[in-house]
Amino acid sequence: MFNLYIDPGTGSMLFAVIIGIASTLFFLAQKFWIKLKFIFSSGRVKEDVNAKKKPLVIFGEDGRYWNIFHSVCDELENRGVECEYYTMDKNDPSLSCDYKHIHPSFIGEGNKAFAKLNMLKANVLFTTTPGLDVFQWKRSPNVDKYLHIYHAVDEGAGYRMFGMDFFDSILMASQFQVDTVRSLEKMRREAPKDIQIVGSPYLDDLDRKAKNYVADKKNPEDKVVLLAPSWGESSILSKFGDEMLDALVKTGYHIIVRPHPQSKIVEKEVLDPLLEKYPESDQIEWDNNNDGFPSLSRADIMISDFSSVVFDFALIFNKPVIFADTDFDKSPYDAAWFDEDLWRLRVLDQMGVSLKQEDFPRMKELIKELTENDRFGEGREKLREQLWAKRGESAKNIADYLEEQLKAG
Repeated sequence: MFNLYIDPGTGSMLFAVIIGIASTLFFLAQKFWIKLKFIFSSGRVKEDVNAKKKPLVIFGEDGRYWNIFHSVCDELENRGVECEYYTMDKNDPSLSCDYKHIHPSFIGEGNKAFAKLNMLKANVLFTTTPGLDVFQWKRSPNVDKYLHIYHAVDEGAGYRMFGMDFFDSILMASQFQVDTVRSLEKMRREAPKDIQIVGSPYLDDLDRKAKNYVADKKNPEDKVVLLAPSWGESSILSKFGDEMLDALVKTGYHIIVRPHPQSKIVEKEVLDPLLEKYPESDQIEWDNNNDGFPSLSRADIMISDFSSVVFDFALIFNKPVIFADTDFDKSPYDAAWFDEDLWRLRVLDQMGVSLKQEDFPRMKELIKELTENDRFGEGREKLREQLWAKRGESAKNIADYLEEQLKAG
């Protein structure tokens, strides 16, 4: 008797192969059946097949992406545009919204959801989830157009390899993002995608909230430090978990730890020991909410790594950041196609200061200096102008584009 073990990566690839074969057989059978019906219906079947397609589907994947889509859904609702909203999150905020024209639904988790997407019939699918046609999420032959929108304002080279390659259109926040994609297309000898600069819906939303929000602090004099890492082997918690949290606890400041949502899924071996060693207390709180706004608004300073959340914090709340030097490995990302370092790492010194491992003992001094004598305001304003076009207009621009695509057929 022996046990057969399949690691998660291999399991994912095996599922991709199985679902690919199943999808192919399904569509071959469907195609054969349609041909038969075509023969016996004098050519009217094509019209029937198209009539069964959902005009517009938004795939939100997780509740944390509702900040990308909810203003767009509000705009589509006001225009009376019919739209299905699919999520893999049972607690997605969309599911509790009272819309007439937007129809949210939970489509299952993981492979079950991707199997549904792989056999979808729709004119347009709009999503912020990358990786189409890379692993288990395949293009359905019965979806006419796949549209992607970034969920960050820095360059797209921070996506996992080939994350955007198989979309028909990409909606972006600035010309800067366009330039990165065009460079990748040339290097890979790909046909140019349809790219539209529409602005950033989640930054517009953050900006509206920030203008009407008063941070809740028990003591206005207390400093609040937000530790907001990315995930993966190059992230703060993977590289410096214990050392970083020890150094922060010694400052005496209030610490909010907001792990990347993906860490909770694939890095439990990293998170669980830290949660046990540094439980919730008067000094430390762990933020696992979908909405990061309360933590962002309360913080006086952010500590991060290569996560794009540093731009959200700096551009909206106009506060300094500390970015830990984690010796970023770009090999799994599109950044590997470029000779230079990831752009976001090259411009972080316009928003804050780098923190090396040997600097951990002076953590309190560094935080105090930056929060009391912030010298990065001008740098943040330059980045704001570079990265965030068409401020406050994104929902309208996206709805306009979606309607254009629906009319184009």
